[in-house]
Amino acid sequence: MSTRPQSPLLLAVLVATLAVVGQALLVPLFAAPAVNLAPRDLPVAVAGPAPAAGELAGRLTSARPGAFAVTTLPDAATADRALRDREVYAAFVLGPDGVALHTAPAASPTVAVLLTEAAGQLSAGQPVTVVEVVPTVPDDPRGAGFAAGFLPLAMTSLLAGALLVLLVAGRVARLVGLVATGVLAGLVGVSVLHGWLGIVNGSWAAEAAAIGLFALAASATVTGLGALLGRAGIGLGALLVFLVGNPLSAVGAAPELLPQPWGTLGQWLPAGAGGTLLRSVAFFDGAGAGRSLAVLAGYAVVGLALVLVGSRAQRVDRPTATTTNRR
Repeated sequence: MSTRPQSPLLLAVLVATLAVVGQALLVPLFAAPAVNLAPRDLPVAVAGPAPAAGELAGRLTSARPGAFAVTTLPDAATADRALRDREVYAAFVLGPDGVALHTAPAASPTVAVLLTEAAGQLSAGQPVTVVEVVPTVPDDPRGAGFAAGFLPLAMTSLLAGALLVLLVAGRVARLVGLVATGVLAGLVGVSVLHGWLGIVNGSWAAEAAAIGLFALAASATVTGLGALLGRAGIGLGALLVFLVGNPLSAVGAAPELLPQPWGTLGQWLPAGAGGTLLRSVAFFDGAGAGRSLAVLAGYAVVGLALVLVGSRAQRVDRPTATTTNRR
């Protein structure tokens, strides 16, 4: 005589309930950052003679309290250098003809549009000259292709990491698979994003290295956690790399536009760091890439270390046939 631990109907209801609970959590996680975009301590500069620059900086901070972190600079050349170094997103430059806005749409087209509107408000409706110091590429003026093209990199890296746990046994084989993932992802990614679609225009080698490091960091995180914790580790890796990491990455906006501390947190996850690194090498000759490079290298090293300390021949638990009790 045998007894079933639970009825099929109860199991079906439980599965449906878990799916709906997951939906209730994921929908706001993905949608909330998009509908709550607003500047929060967004780095901008005001360039010009000290008295006038200080007055304009005061108007910016008082008009939108907490929105801007304003730096005053002596002239337009210094402001443009700050834009190229990714120190600020835009600069309000005071000149004989009024205020001009110098922008870096390559850092975030969304921010460039937002600050263009803010400049119009500050000039009381008068036309504002906009100078694009670091523009996007002609084939992707709004940056939509960059954001959309980065998402598959995260998905395929997650998939590669999970499959290495599910299908490959042994530390050495998994390590080889991870290195191959990074190298191939970098080569194919730069060929598609730069060579085919033309949505990045930096150094091919630097872009390939950035994509490859991101792929290695993401896949190694999933494989390392899977080697250590089994299926639960794959789920935790998917949470870090995609389910939480993707909506907080700000790849299509800017970390300073997301509610805090989520915008900052996203830059410490693989997707956020990977997007920032690729943007830096693609448009800014690597400026502002230091933290992202360190974050991704950290995930890669920890993930590879977890593979090494995991069981040499560990396999993910598989369902086993149940046996009946016999009297």
